[in-house]
Amino acid sequence: MTDSTNAKENSVTEVGEVGLPEDLARADLYGLIARLFHLPPDQTLLDQIAATADQQDAADSAPLAKAWMDLVEVAKNNPAKAWHDEFDLNFVSVGKPNVVLNGSFYMAGHLNERPLVNIRRALEEFGLEASEEVTETEDHISALCEVMRYLIAGDDVEVSNLANQRVFFNEHIRPWYDDLCNAIEDIPEMHLYRPIAVLTREFMAIEGQSFDMI
Repeated sequence: MTDSTNAKENSVTEVGEVGLPEDLARADLYGLIARLFHLPPDQTLLDQIAATADQQDAADSAPLAKAWMDLVEVAKNNPAKAWHDEFDLNFVSVGKPNVVLNGSFYMAGHLNERPLVNIRRALEEFGLEASEEVTETEDHISALCEVMRYLIAGDDVEVSNLANQRVFFNEHIRPWYDDLCNAIEDIPEMHLYRPIAVLTREFMAIEGQSFDMI
């Protein structure tokens, strides 16, 4: 995407910063989820995630906190190559991968269907377009999380505001994120991305509940 959503590699701030305002913390988590579903984490990112263990309250039993600690554990105990292998095995394929990361598949049953058209129309209204370096279509989970990150943390308040966040989330992410997480959890051999699926589900559930209160 253009503007602050242009390069996924640069979209994730240092993992584990504390004391951030709530909205910036939300933006960071959207950015991290986008990064993890765009490419397998390198060792630097895994080390950053693992390093947050000392910053967490071990007594915090909230589902999102537990999901984060589960991610910390697999980040600490599995090298980047293992993550790369699991990512390629399940998300990359010349045919249909084990897990499809595109919303159109879950919402319409096929890729490149009406949900993708609707997302492109929404992005056009925001003045955003896909970067030439981005190979995924705009309904990819990483692309959608990048848009949410921009709608939270972007500088243009005419676009980056709570109303647009709510509409975009409810129309383009909420209808299918749970199906994606289920698809990942239904593959017994997926050990490393399972905590990411749980983290994604718990975070998105909180987002949905918060938007419902508006």
